[in-house]
Amino acid sequence: MSVYTDLSRADIEAILADYSLGRLHAFEGIAAGIENSNFFIDTEAGRFVLTVFERMRAEELPYFMRLMRHLAAHGLPCPDVQPRRDGRLLFTCAGGKQGCIVSCLRGRTLDELNPAQLKASGYALASLHMAGADFPERRPNPTGMDWLADTIAAVSDKTRSRYGDGALALLEDELAYQQGVSHAGLPSGVIHGDLFCDNILFEGDAVSGLIDFYYAHDAPYVMDIAISLNAQAVLLEGGDDARMRALLDGYESARRLGDAERRALPDMLRLAALRFWVSRLYDELFPRGGAMTQTKDPEEYRRKLLLHRQC
Repeated sequence: MSVYTDLSRADIEAILADYSLGRLHAFEGIAAGIENSNFFIDTEAGRFVLTVFERMRAEELPYFMRLMRHLAAHGLPCPDVQPRRDGRLLFTCAGGKQGCIVSCLRGRTLDELNPAQLKASGYALASLHMAGADFPERRPNPTGMDWLADTIAAVSDKTRSRYGDGALALLEDELAYQQGVSHAGLPSGVIHGDLFCDNILFEGDAVSGLIDFYYAHDAPYVMDIAISLNAQAVLLEGGDDARMRALLDGYESARRLGDAERRALPDMLRLAALRFWVSRLYDELFPRGGAMTQTKDPEEYRRKLLLHRQC
């Protein structure tokens, strides 16, 4: 989450005029994250999160709104989209950008998870997969092989200049490897696609909420597991195997992995590392302006990719 569109109090009050959430008491921008503009808003009805979408096309957004409504209705602790008085789930603000207002969940994000929290996170991820199993809509992977190839081509010259020939060679070699791997037939459905620590809320060791579903799409469930393992369990400081086992144990306490999924996991860990290395490189090399913005270190995911390639 970030702030690129800097809304004023008057702007937010104009948006709230179409909702049944009462008067605005206070608001503040949320600096964490990198994709959209986000604000905490306190109204007579409670605290909510207001999001203005910066990158996504207007036609993509209804999918995410309906998905969150579906998951919340199926008991997953995730934001529930607040409808406007006319029943619509999206608003339009100054400049023509669209946004939504969702419930604000209890708990806080953590920079690093302990084994008990990793286990709870794994269980929550499996719960998401099961809650979304009967969601009727489909969304293809927006960061699949075509996106990887195009984005690596776009960053190639600047990557070579900043990080050297070795970095570019690694990008291209891993892309070629992944293009030759098939994941056909793996159990698939809705995945979160971005379950980093800053998208999980905790109260003690218990998960109290999963947030930021704007990378959700249909893919093999094991891809979501790989993304989560890289993001939450792999610290590159030793002891990562035990941390990964904790998350997997939590996941399998709700949904058992099949043999094909276990065999696919090593390659998925590499693919997940490549995907986030590439997106972080792009954000670093082609930065966007914003009132409150945050970029993340691409080198972390180059190191994670190298770790998995050694296995």
